Amino acid sequence: MMKNFLISLILLLIYSCQSTKSENNIAIVIHGGAGTILKENMTTEVESAYLNKLEEAVQTGYEILKNGGSSQSAVDETIKIMEDSPLFNAGIGAALTNEETASLDASFMEGKNLNAGAIAGSKYIKNPISAAISVMEDSPHVLLSSDGADEFAIKMGLDTVPNSYFITERRLNSVRKAKKDDMFSFEYSYINDSKYGTVGCVAIDKMGNISSGTSTGGTTNKKWGRIGDVPIIGAGTYANNDCCGISTTGWGEHFIRNVVAYDIAAQIIYNDKGIKEASINSLDKVMKTGGDGGVIGLDNKGNISMEFNTAGMYRASIDKNGNLTVKIYSD
Repeated sequence: MMKNFLISLILLLIYSCQSTKSENNIAIVIHGGAGTILKENMTTEVESAYLNKLEEAVQTGYEILKNGGSSQSAVDETIKIMEDSPLFNAGIGAALTNEETASLDASFMEGKNLNAGAIAGSKYIKNPISAAISVMEDSPHVLLSSDGADEFAIKMGLDTVPNSYFITERRLNSVRKAKKDDMFSFEYSYINDSKYGTVGCVAIDKMGNISSGTSTGGTTNKKWGRIGDVPIIGAGTYANNDCCGISTTGWGEHFIRNVVAYDIAAQIIYNDKGIKEASINSLDKVMKTGGDGGVIGLDNKGNISMEFNTAGMYRASIDKNGNLTVKIYSD
C-alpha cells in the first residue's frame, strides 16, 4: 500500500511540475502599428485612448490563455478588439484607398502544424482576422483575395458590413489630403506616416502552441489593388512551435523583399539566435533596402520581443511571469 502511495505521489509531482512549467510559459504580445510617434505631438486624451485599448486587447488574450484557451483563440479575440476600434489601421478606421474605400488584409498562422490562412483586398468582412482563420480551417487554400475573399466569408457565415462601416472622418480627411498631394501617406498630428499602421498579435498557450496574426487596411491612398506584407505568410506573419511566432508592422514592400517574419524564425532555427537579436538583425536588413518599421514576437519558451527602428510603436505584452507592459514611444 505504501508503495502504491509513493508511486501516486511521484506521478502527482511530475504532473504538477509539467503543469506549472506549461502555465509559466503562456505569454502574449501585440502591436498597433509603428511610425514617427512623438510624445510632444500626442494629446493626453489620445495617448490615454491608445494605452487603454492596448491594455484591454492584451488582457483579453491573456485571460483566454490563463483559462486554458488556445493561442488561436487568444490571437483572434485580441486582434478583433483592435479591428473594432477606430484608433488603429485595421477594421473600422482603416486607411483608405485612392478610391476612398477600405480594402482590408489579414493573415493567421499556427505553429503546431504550420497551417495558415489569409485574405487580401476585402471590402465587407467586419473582422478580417477571423476570415483568415476560416480560410485556414474551411478551405484548401492559404490566400483568398478581393471579391473571392468576401464571397467566401459570406458562405462561411462570417459577419459582413457595408464598406462605409470602416470609413472614419479622420481617414477620409487623410486620404483626400494625400490625393491632393499625390502621396501614398502624409503627416497626422500625432503619427508621421500612415503606411505603418497595422495590428498584430502573437501568443503561446499552455500546450506550447504558438499562433500569430496580423490585420491592416494597408497604406493611405494605395492604388491598383496594392497588397503589402500583412497577408503574405513569411513576410508579415509566421509561427512555428520549433522556434517562434512573429507579426510585423512597417513599410510592407520592404518586409516582403526581406521575408522578415520567416527570416527571424530562420535565424533562431539555423543560427541559434535569440528572439530579440534575430528581430533586430531582420530590421537592420529592412533598413538597408530603404524601409523601416517594427516586429513583435515570442519564442517557444515564452520570451517576448518588441523591436522597432521608428520613433515609436504601439505595443503591449504580458510575459510568462504575468508582467504587463504597455508602451507607445521609444525607450
